[in-house]
Amino acid sequence: MSSTEPWPIDSLPLTGGPDFPIGIFWPPHPYEVTLARYQEIAAAGMTFLVTGNYMFDQHINRRALDLAGQAGLKVLVNSPEPRLSAITSTLSVTDDLQAPLRISTSDARRLVQIMLDEYRRFPAFAGFDVYDEPPQAKFPTVGAVTRIIRELAPTLLPYSNLWPGTGAGYTAFVKAFVDTVHPPILSFDRYPFLNTGLDINYFDNWAIIRKAALAEGIPTWTYIQSVKFQNRVVPTEAQLRWQINMSLAYGCKGIQYFTYWTPEVARGENFESALINVNGTKTPLYDIATRINKQWLAPIGRELKPLVSVSATHANDNPLPPGTEAFAPDEHVLAVEGGAVVVGQFRAAVDDGRRWVLVVNRSDTTDTTVTLTFGPAANRSEEFQVEAADFTTASADKVTVQLAAGGAALFRLGD
Repeated sequence: MSSTEPWPIDSLPLTGGPDFPIGIFWPPHPYEVTLARYQEIAAAGMTFLVTGNYMFDQHINRRALDLAGQAGLKVLVNSPEPRLSAITSTLSVTDDLQAPLRISTSDARRLVQIMLDEYRRFPAFAGFDVYDEPPQAKFPTVGAVTRIIRELAPTLLPYSNLWPGTGAGYTAFVKAFVDTVHPPILSFDRYPFLNTGLDINYFDNWAIIRKAALAEGIPTWTYIQSVKFQNRVVPTEAQLRWQINMSLAYGCKGIQYFTYWTPEVARGENFESALINVNGTKTPLYDIATRINKQWLAPIGRELKPLVSVSATHANDNPLPPGTEAFAPDEHVLAVEGGAVVVGQFRAAVDDGRRWVLVVNRSDTTDTTVTLTFGPAANRSEEFQVEAADFTTASADKVTVQLAAGGAALFRLGD
């Protein structure tokens, strides 16, 4: 199989199937890897976890995989796994005999095969988190390991995540990653709620990721801020909704919480109050995230997951944030009047003329009202009702909707 062939996205773990991937970063530490803790993760509406939080060897990873399977969770094993860390972080995969700290492609393949033989017997094993935030110098190694995993285990997911950025330099960085690695997912992290207010470049970051992923024909994932650290605040319920819905409007197909368990003081960065405290007690964010995941993200995510992003525009948003596109009328939506919103428009994978429109309140602090005027192509309009996980008929040509802070509404247009 060529590394440049399209990925079988619909049949890979997490990217395939109807369920929207909802994951956690920084799970319970080794002393708390218990069935009760993993059931607690699943009870919050999460569908998978990325290993970490001092899960440094294959013994604890095997235990995590076993318990995750019992709890109905999937697992991505990441680089605290010593062999994976050696291949990707410590060494470089290359057959250049002059390269320092190298491992040959054949030896890297042997190590990957050993890990696969150890982990793939667990149904919860979804693949590897190959490298979190690789520098560009590591792209060839990330690409080599991604190709090896694809060759040896084509039904598993080799996932990597990029650091944030904006502008032309970051656009080139993302393109280099895609061209070198040929990943099955394009993922990034950016945490927008600062002590001083909103990081306005959040949208530019999303626009760059969205465009690159669409060009490659792969889905996008992101992390959302669910912990206080450095100069970032503990998010409110509205701010969790805002991050999720903005990401969905920009075409996101997978959400991960950063973090689930609160990192302890030795990590630096002054982490406080994730979904679970350092001592293992739930914070208010646990119940908030549970409510959002189960009552909103899971049902609307199932609806949006198979769709293709057509546009992500800002309406009534003045001044327009850097890197964003202003709403422009088309045959599906003629006007968006009222408060500032982000409008994500989607189509079916095989375009049948219908459009799905997700309208998201641009504010994370105040409610707003917006009126959509539909165009001639929208001979029928329906609004998604999360309680029933189905659509009900809306007005034929115009609808007014009230959006809570960070809230959203989804419409389906056309027969």
